[in-house]
Amino acid sequence: MFSSYDGLCTIGELAEHAGVSVKTVRFYSDRGLLPEASRSAGGHRRYAPEAVERLGMIRSLRGLDVSVPEVRRILDEQDDGAGAGGALEDAVAGRLRSLGSELAALRWREAALRLVQESPPAERPGRLRLVGAVAAPPSTASLARFWRSWLPPRMPARSVTAFLEAAVPHPPEDPRPAQVLAFARLHAYVTRPCGGGGGGSCQPRAHGVAGARASAVLYAGLAEAYELAGGELRRGAEPCPGEALDGFVDAYASTYGAHDTSAFRRVLAGRLATDPRIDRYWDLTAEVISDPGGRPEPTPGSAHDWLLAALDTQLGTTAGRGGALGVAPGEGPDVPDRARAVSPR
Repeated sequence: MFSSYDGLCTIGELAEHAGVSVKTVRFYSDRGLLPEASRSAGGHRRYAPEAVERLGMIRSLRGLDVSVPEVRRILDEQDDGAGAGGALEDAVAGRLRSLGSELAALRWREAALRLVQESPPAERPGRLRLVGAVAAPPSTASLARFWRSWLPPRMPARSVTAFLEAAVPHPPEDPRPAQVLAFARLHAYVTRPCGGGGGGSCQPRAHGVAGARASAVLYAGLAEAYELAGGELRRGAEPCPGEALDGFVDAYASTYGAHDTSAFRRVLAGRLATDPRIDRYWDLTAEVISDPGGRPEPTPGSAHDWLLAALDTQLGTTAGRGGALGVAPGEGPDVPDRARAVSPR
């Protein structure tokens, strides 16, 4: 390949064969990625023919934005006779993960820019402030903190995790401008002072009535009921008595040591009807997770409303809106006594 008597080439010849600059060859050589075969009497670097292929591998990896340390691990593995093994696989997988995050951030920024662009001029400054307060891609940490402060203290970690999975919406990977706006508003909602700035506690006092263990039982039962109600919502079913409602009532009855009777259901309906709400959270959540056609997916909040309507239908009364996942932190009257404390506020 090379015309010199010993088959080696100078740094300039290697650069010419590889189609790169001498500076590039020197850079990789100085970092130990491209070993020299020897030095001339004048101290000039000389490379073996296989250096051309090695340099090509380095350039390919760097062209895919594989870091220099990762390139070194891949080459070391090849030098050890392992071929293209685990180091290359790990590097490719790592770059795919990074690119996925970068693409998600770009898609989020594009949707945010379209939101601002498509907004009426008078609304642009406010919407710009809203979306500018959210990272790209957005984090759900603020939403998780909101619910952690709301849940009963000392609630088992497993129960908290299960609840957060249901209550915290995951931002879409390819959002529409409306979804960006909804998530930004949701972030603003959960990061405002509790009680709308009134100084109220984020911890609903009724949670202390049941205790941490009983609250965990309650939320586990509610989760099952909400899942069943969500299925009814997807089918477009009208609120009605059935398995979902029975599980919903049983969650409260089991928690408070009561029997599921008509009298208990009436007390439950009355208590839930008077609970304060955080409808705004669930309305925005439904927008965030809506399908490409803009149709909202069921949320724990909408499932709760369906179950309350089903209870109302069965009792023939107006139960109203309220309940375990409809609570506004720091709001509402004092917690009633144990006989009436049938909803964690």
